[in-house]
Amino acid sequence: MAQRYGGKFSPDPTASDGAPRSERRRKQVNPAGGRSNVMFIPAIPLVATTLGDGAIPMTLGLAGAAIWTLSAWLLREGLQAEAAFNDRKIARRPALPRKILAAVGMGIGAGLAVAAHLNAPGILSPLLFGLCTGALHLAAFGIDPMKSKGMEGVDTFQQDRVARVVDEAEKHLSAMTDAIMRAKDRQARAKLEDFQEAARTLIRTVEEDPRDLTAARKYLGVYLQGARDATIKFADIYARTGDKEARDDYFALLDDLEDNFAARTRKSLLDDRSDLTIEIDVLRDRLAREGVRLDR
Repeated sequence: MAQRYGGKFSPDPTASDGAPRSERRRKQVNPAGGRSNVMFIPAIPLVATTLGDGAIPMTLGLAGAAIWTLSAWLLREGLQAEAAFNDRKIARRPALPRKILAAVGMGIGAGLAVAAHLNAPGILSPLLFGLCTGALHLAAFGIDPMKSKGMEGVDTFQQDRVARVVDEAEKHLSAMTDAIMRAKDRQARAKLEDFQEAARTLIRTVEEDPRDLTAARKYLGVYLQGARDATIKFADIYARTGDKEARDDYFALLDDLEDNFAARTRKSLLDDRSDLTIEIDVLRDRLAREGVRLDR
């Protein structure tokens, strides 16, 4: 009897077009990849070259290395915040300008590194090196978003409520991702990613129109928390026993949740269209009373 084998290039029999849905999604590139990780490296040679040069050079070198490391971390966080800002249609500017602070820190660290290797006293050379380093850092990585986008006419109080619900929902999704890794099952991870994609689509819909929060709050709170607890229990059981029945039950749960989340998203979009149609009809009637006729 023929046996189906799975693999990276093997079709998923559960997909309608022969490819797993998790592979048909848009690929996400880590915004803080190699570019920001490279910035952690300069601190290592700075420490190595100043440890044996005396108390003052060593202190300056260690201080510069510490500031460089902190700046590299700020840069990575700033790139991730900028990517999240660009990915959303409605977003507030980051409260902390991490990329700008990273450039300032890199400049200060460069000044300390130059001062640690100079035998002659003076601050002109360290100052010039620091200014050039900070300017080059800004030229390479840019600055943080300085203005919010899509916030015109948005109720900030309602938006804050949405932000709290979204943050809690993202915590549940992250906990599910961490838990499913313990199961060590590729298909389970792919199935969970499909559900998470549907959940994040609903999250983006609510972010773009906070009026949907009341209807979607149960999905982003109670349902996601239940899915998180179910994922943790499944991962623990499957990692110990490899129970196929538990795996099938978990997959069925994810399918039901994915369908429910997708249906909630579609209903939100239809409601938005209905609201727009009503507003257009009201405007047409008002113009008609003023003697202005519009062809339908």
